[in-house]
Amino acid sequence: MTSDAPDAWKQWHEQRVEKVSEPYGPLALTATHWVEDHPEGRLPDIPGTWGTDGDGVVLTAAEGDGLTLDGRPFSGEVHLAADLGPEAGSRVALGEKRLVVLVREDVWGVRVYDPAAEARRAFRGIEATAYDPRWSVPGRFTPYDDTRTVRVGNADGRERGLALAGELAFSLAGNDLTLQVARQGDGPLWAVFADATSGDTSFRFRFLFPQAPDAEGRTTVDFNRAQLPPCAFADHFICPFPPPGNRLDVAIEAGERVLS
Repeated sequence: MTSDAPDAWKQWHEQRVEKVSEPYGPLALTATHWVEDHPEGRLPDIPGTWGTDGDGVVLTAAEGDGLTLDGRPFSGEVHLAADLGPEAGSRVALGEKRLVVLVREDVWGVRVYDPAAEARRAFRGIEATAYDPRWSVPGRFTPYDDTRTVRVGNADGRERGLALAGELAFSLAGNDLTLQVARQGDGPLWAVFADATSGDTSFRFRFLFPQAPDAEGRTTVDFNRAQLPPCAFADHFICPFPPPGNRLDVAIEAGERVLS
């Protein structure tokens, strides 16, 4: 452990609290509407008519609907692709609300982010365990020959595919453990995991983002930076549950645990 590791963790934790409480952070999400669930084209509490053409969302609005597109009052019809940037920069807005277009497995939806959301007003912080070097250990990533997609339950009650890139092996508290992890390109790894504290002293599952491994697959598995998933902040996220093998028998008493 370097002498500045606890200070670096404290800064990370403070930045996490700041990030999730931003005007269009996860606490601001008040709804996720799947367009196919509303064949008449009317989404709850959102003006306009919303449909899909297979390649995106088609929005039809009148002048009196109060919608804006790219910052200007909008009426007429527009084809919308998925919003890929920050939620605050979504193309469509309704006053201070941002209407974010998303797609999951060819199913199109609209998310509503409202800075005045009750969850954001009530937020008091994230309970997290102070840095402990015992929870930061060496790990080795072994990629699969080909990406494996497993079907897992999601927080919204639906089942979706989770693409897994390989396995991350490490030793913790005398136990040899592995996690199946996802990865985009050459970037960091992503593990969805549960442990013996899940649903008790911590949220029912958490996320971990180990740094990108080196050419030999070496990285650091630092559970001090275990994160609450977005669905811990708002019920309208669709977080995947841990895939098979990612429910650890050990108690990971580290990282973010629950909301304050």
